[in-house]
Amino acid sequence: GRLHISVECRSCFQWLEPSLKRYRADWPEVELDLFDNLSFPSVSSLLSGDLDLVITENPVELNGIFNVPLFAYEAMLAVDKANWLSSREMVLPDDLEKELLITYPDERDRLDIFTRFLDPLAIEPTGVRTAELTSMIIQLVASGRGVSCLPKWILNEHVQEETVVAKRLGQSGLWRTLYVAIREDQKDMTFMRDFIRTTIETCFSTLIGIKAVVESLE
Repeated sequence: GRLHISVECRSCFQWLEPSLKRYRADWPEVELDLFDNLSFPSVSSLLSGDLDLVITENPVELNGIFNVPLFAYEAMLAVDKANWLSSREMVLPDDLEKELLITYPDERDRLDIFTRFLDPLAIEPTGVRTAELTSMIIQLVASGRGVSCLPKWILNEHVQEETVVAKRLGQSGLWRTLYVAIREDQKDMTFMRDFIRTTIETCFSTLIGIKAVVESLE
């Protein structure tokens, strides 16, 4: 078998590496390769066979593509300890009108903090700054240079170290689901099904603040 994987979630590499390590031990003959989402147009490359699996938060419903949920996770706002929001029970959209928002350098329509939190109320932050690396974003937030929306599993370590403070976005929190997209003709292949199961098991054994999604490979 072959697994050419594209990742559309920059923060996913934290849990993907241990998942791949475990999978390689069980399936040493499967050809594994990783591509970021800028290397290939994911959906068309999946259909054409250039890619075999795409990790995404935005699954596309198309004939020939099968989407499997991995887990649901909460995105939270990282702020420095001196920020006025650090004492708030939760952060509301209009609170960010006073803040510089630090994001990954992705299109706005792929950033949940905009599409699912600010844009519905036509609210804009004071400004936007981008950084490629999660570690750089954390350093910028910790030094009071801005705030950032990141998965809870990333922020947990830094909250415990008291580097930053994590605040819930809205009363119910900002939740998203991560999926893997594969071709329909590969969904019953044992090496593919085992990759998905291995990934889910690894994530639930290592990540904090994720929830199961009740769907299956059937």
